[in-house]
Amino acid sequence: MVKNSFISAISQEEKEKNKGSIEFQIVNLTKNIRILTSHLELHKKDFLSHRGLRKMLGKRQRLLTCLSNKNRVCYKELIGQLDIREPKNR
Repeated sequence: MVKNSFISAISQEEKEKNKGSIEFQIVNLTKNIRILTSHLELHKKDFLSHRGLRKMLGKRQRLLTCLSNKNRVCYKELIGQLDIREPKNR
């Protein structure tokens, strides 16, 4: 499987060092969520995959909340890079 551009942006050394970091986990979950979403577009009745997707989304949401409480600047940068939030129109 071809690695996603998000993960390839992180150098090999940093990837080995920071596999447990919140940022890496969010990037990895986002990659898996996008793969599973494309699978579910083809297989609409795969309910077990729907459940797995919901679990991944919940875990990513908890990690994003933790990151926003820890470092707001890094949180905003990561959201911008991954394009997972839509900007608020005010």
